[in-house]
Amino acid sequence: MNKISEIIRLLQKEFPGYKPKPSKADPLDTLIATMLSQNTTDKTSYIAFTNLKNNFKNWDEVLNAPLNKIKSSIKVCGLTNQKANTLKNLLRNIKKEHGKLSLNFLKNKTDDEICSMLIKNKGIGVKTISCMLAFSLGRDVFPVDTHVHRVTNRLGIANAKNPVKTFEQLNDKIPKGKKLLFHALLIRFGRKICRSAVPLCGKCRLYKLCVYPDKKKYALLSKPEPRDNNFVILEHIH
Repeated sequence: MNKISEIIRLLQKEFPGYKPKPSKADPLDTLIATMLSQNTTDKTSYIAFTNLKNNFKNWDEVLNAPLNKIKSSIKVCGLTNQKANTLKNLLRNIKKEHGKLSLNFLKNKTDDEICSMLIKNKGIGVKTISCMLAFSLGRDVFPVDTHVHRVTNRLGIANAKNPVKTFEQLNDKIPKGKKLLFHALLIRFGRKICRSAVPLCGKCRLYKLCVYPDKKKYALLSKPEPRDNNFVILEHIH
C-alpha cells in the first residue's frame, strides 16, 4: 500500500462511516457557494449563500440588482466588495456567453473545457472550479483548499508553495474514485487535528507518516480535546 492509500485508510478510521455528499444543485450554485467560502468559514459563507437565495428570486435578479443590495446579503462572509464584484462579473459573463444563468450544460463538457471556460472570470480560481467539478458534476477531481494544502505538505506527499501547485502535484496521484473522499477527509482532519496554529500532533493517527519538522514539539504540548468542525458548505447546496 502506498503512502497516500495508507493515509486515506487511517483518515477513514478517524472519521468512521463518513462519506462526502455530492450536490444535486445547478453547478452555478455550487460555483457561487465555493466562491463565497474563500477566506472565511463554511458556516458564514453558507449564511451568505442562503441570504442570496432568500433575498432574490433567482440569479437573474442578482445580476440586475444594485451592488449594495448584493453586498448587504453577503457581508457576513467578509471580503464583501471583492465577492460582490466577482459574483456580478461571473453572472454577467455567463449570461452574455450562454444566454441564461445556468451551468447545467457543463455536464457535456470535459474538465479541461470547463476550466478554460471559467478560469477567465476574475475571482474564480482552480480550487473553486475543482470543487464544482467534484461536488456538482461528479468528476474525479481533487480540490485543494488551505486545509488540504497544509496537511498534504506536512505529510510530505506534496511539496508546494501554494494550493494551486499542490493540486498540480497531487491530482493525478490520488487513487481513482478516491479524490473527493480524500479531499473531504483532509478538510475534517485539518480542522480537528492538523490545525494551522498549534496542531494536535499528540493525538494524530498520521504521526508516523508525517514529515512536519515541528511535530515533536507540538506532541509534547498540553493537548486540548479536539473539536470536530464537520460542516462542509458544498454538502448543503441542493
